[in-house]
Amino acid sequence: MWRRDRAGRATRLVALCAALAAAAGQGQAQGTAARRPAAAAPAGSAPASTLRADEIRGRPDLEAVAEGRVEFRRGELLLEADRVTYEQVEDLARARGQVRISTAAGHFSGPELQLQLGRFEGWFLEPQFELRRLQAGGRAARVDFIDSARSLAHDARYTSCPRQSGDAPAWVLEARRVRLDTDANEGQAEGAVLRFLGVPILALPAMSFPLSEERKSGWLPPHVNLDSRSGLELGVPYYWNIAAQRDATFVPRVLSKRGFALDSEFRWLEPRHRGEVRLDWLPADQVAGRSRHALSVLSQGEPASGLRWRVDGLRASDDAWWKDFPGATRSLAPRLLSTRLEVERDLSWAGGAGLAYARVQSWQVLQGSDLEVRTPYERRPQVGLQWRRSLPGGLDLALESEFNRFERVEAGSDPMAPTGLRWHALGSLTRPWQAPGLWVTPKLSFNAASYDLDQAMADGRRRASRLVPTLSVDARMEFERETRWFGSAVRQTLEPRLLYVNTPWRAQALLPLFDSAGKDFNVNSIFSENPFSGIDRVADAHQLTAGLTSRWLDPANGAEALRLGVVQRYLFRPQRLTPEGVPFTQRFSDLYLLGAGQLGAGLGMDAVLQYSPDLGRPVRSIFSARWTPGPFRTLSSTYRYSRGSSEQLELGWQWPLWKADAGAARGTRAGACNGDLYSVGRLNYSLQDSRITDSVLGLEYDSGCWIARVVAERLSTGRSEATTRLMLQLELVGLSRLGSNPLQVLKDNIPGYRLLREERR
Repeated sequence: MWRRDRAGRATRLVALCAALAAAAGQGQAQGTAARRPAAAAPAGSAPASTLRADEIRGRPDLEAVAEGRVEFRRGELLLEADRVTYEQVEDLARARGQVRISTAAGHFSGPELQLQLGRFEGWFLEPQFELRRLQAGGRAARVDFIDSARSLAHDARYTSCPRQSGDAPAWVLEARRVRLDTDANEGQAEGAVLRFLGVPILALPAMSFPLSEERKSGWLPPHVNLDSRSGLELGVPYYWNIAAQRDATFVPRVLSKRGFALDSEFRWLEPRHRGEVRLDWLPADQVAGRSRHALSVLSQGEPASGLRWRVDGLRASDDAWWKDFPGATRSLAPRLLSTRLEVERDLSWAGGAGLAYARVQSWQVLQGSDLEVRTPYERRPQVGLQWRRSLPGGLDLALESEFNRFERVEAGSDPMAPTGLRWHALGSLTRPWQAPGLWVTPKLSFNAASYDLDQAMADGRRRASRLVPTLSVDARMEFERETRWFGSAVRQTLEPRLLYVNTPWRAQALLPLFDSAGKDFNVNSIFSENPFSGIDRVADAHQLTAGLTSRWLDPANGAEALRLGVVQRYLFRPQRLTPEGVPFTQRFSDLYLLGAGQLGAGLGMDAVLQYSPDLGRPVRSIFSARWTPGPFRTLSSTYRYSRGSSEQLELGWQWPLWKADAGAARGTRAGACNGDLYSVGRLNYSLQDSRITDSVLGLEYDSGCWIARVVAERLSTGRSEATTRLMLQLELVGLSRLGSNPLQVLKDNIPGYRLLREERR
């Protein structure tokens, strides 16, 4: 949190100066020879101390004085000054003339330091500090040490911009007074002002912050959004640290087109229970003319060993929520909101391990668009049992049984779709065989299902059942050889694979389709025993799938330079039950080709091609290439084609438009904040519709001590609808990010995108 982690750094480090000064004073009464180290401390005592100076003198039990290039070391601490005196009677230490304290965190300097060690009372004049990890620092006019726990800094300043020149830093955080109380773990700042390019952009008359990584209630930096549906949005989050295991965040927002809104999030983390609840609420949407909300619940727990429960739900007040607030829903399918409750328990029975579970799942479909969404069946309830055991002779037995009640959601459902009960059982018996370079797995399995429907099927029956057995043998081999490729030593592999499947035909055309659909044609589905997902359909098959993959590897580290593969299926008899609904009579299936390679200089390519021997042309293909010649430089292109369905071209990039002086190191204070400008973006163009569907375009300016981002995102919400939003962010390096946050959008949409600065935790 910016309020907590950043604003207090200046004063926290000044307090550290006092602690270091105290440690320095403890060793100054020792030593009488100039430039001579003191004796090491006994084992188990405080770290050894060393005092060096051009001249060391003093009166025993009264005073010690070190002058001329004074150096005092204790562990990682180094105190340097022109003159250090210690008055033993008053327990008072004084350091004057170029006082400098160095630690692993940074260094601190000023003209004069005075500290009463017993009471930890004193002052440090005009202290300045530099933080190595953050590459930032600041100063204060004076720091008063009240006691070992409390201190007061006057006119404190903090920035990560260059400070050695006479020009003002690009940004600076100022505070008139800062009070610290380490016992209460709290700091208080008065008259805090954040200036950017000389303009005050944030002012707080009073603010508080913790002095450690512990959480603390308080206001967080505001954020600003702009989109085509809600207009200008301003939100100011408030963080409430309820307890060590619970917290909440409230974000009052003002939307120029819609009015007032309130977002809230409550989180908890108990030893056996954790979760979060989020509510986004518009009490009176001026555009929609009604109250609107979205609710998200995610909670899970383990009340006993082996027993688990989980609640995961999403709900919105109306169909248009996903279009008006596209970034507010955490669902992968923003128009299909699921609510799921489940209880599971691990089982150990008859020498095997298993799982018993009970679930309920319902859906909310958000319509109101030119694209209709079909809703999946609701399961109310879903009760099941899974069990697996190893048998003598190397056999593996797996069983599954499940009972479901399938119901329809009225919105988005086919009114003619059947509802009812289904019980199914799955079982398999396998005997894996393994030898060097060879894996063979024969398997005998079955899929049994019984239905009790609310509506009669086409033949008038409401009850039906079927049992489908399957015999399969999966064989894989792997061969290797050492060879040379373009003059370099490589290891080449040859990996053939065969899958034989024999499944008899069973009549299933009249049975309902509760959860079955055709699998997408890819390298995984072509090596599966059933082209259908789910339970309701099991395709008949008497076929052999053959594939061959060859890879070229770096023998030193195993990195893959090139991979080529080809897969095709041969049918010994026609397949009567298919996802397409028509019998498949071709002996040979479509040919599946794949390739991937790293061509050097940061260039990588991937290709997938589905070729139809019957049509004599490709029916599906994906080609992609990405070039990453260096940090913050990436170009990617992807072409997707599906015959009769879609054809798309996608471009993504992160690339500098101009660079500052290459001699100035990135993120350092060498040179001025004259910065680099980067272009970032992704374009998804439909060649079939001749239009851009989704796009992200932006600019990032990195000055070295601050970063500005401007990102526009356009999301299609229908064939003729889209939502456009503009995200503006100012990142003050070493302090905070202000405005809306486009970083997740950039990482999700641009392959190879890298943050100009690492995330700070």
